Amino acid sequence: MYRKQLLDCHKRIKPYIHRTPVLTSRLLNDITGAELFFKCENFQRMGAYKMRGATNAILLLSEEERAKGVVTHSSGNFAQALSLAAQSLNVQAHIVMPSNAPKVKKVAVSQYGGIVVECEPTIESRSFAANKIARETGATFIHPSNDMNVIIGQGTAAMELLEDYPELDYIFTPIG
Repeated sequence: MYRKQLLDCHKRIKPYIHRTPVLTSRLLNDITGAELFFKCENFQRMGAYKMRGATNAILLLSEEERAKGVVTHSSGNFAQALSLAAQSLNVQAHIVMPSNAPKVKKVAVSQYGGIVVECEPTIESRSFAANKIARETGATFIHPSNDMNVIIGQGTAAMELLEDYPELDYIFTPIG
């Protein structure tokens, strides 16, 4: 079931993302006693795999929804990803960021065309501000991590890795 969704998603987002390289490290292979492969999503547009999910989520919106824009809350990478994806697709993006988010992240969001709205650094404040923007503008809320279209888009990184190295025993993803 998810395989077809993943393949369709990859075809849909391909013009908007980079196919990132896979690198190895002889030193780490020697230390671990295993052959390791690293999918380098730090070379993705805006520097993270989140570009994949943000792009997919916007592409699946109707023309009417896109015309009203998108909104999310994020303190960093998803904020940047949604802003750049929206810019690439001529969609307005409202990004709710906590007041204590790193300045470099806020600047990046603005440079990618996102409209930064600051709030108190609590989940409740983020949700309240995003919901208010959605009500006032008609923008579609895209959750940074709990949205199946985002999750499937981000899963295309693992799909590319398996296309390049189909005999892997395990795939590990860092948290944080």
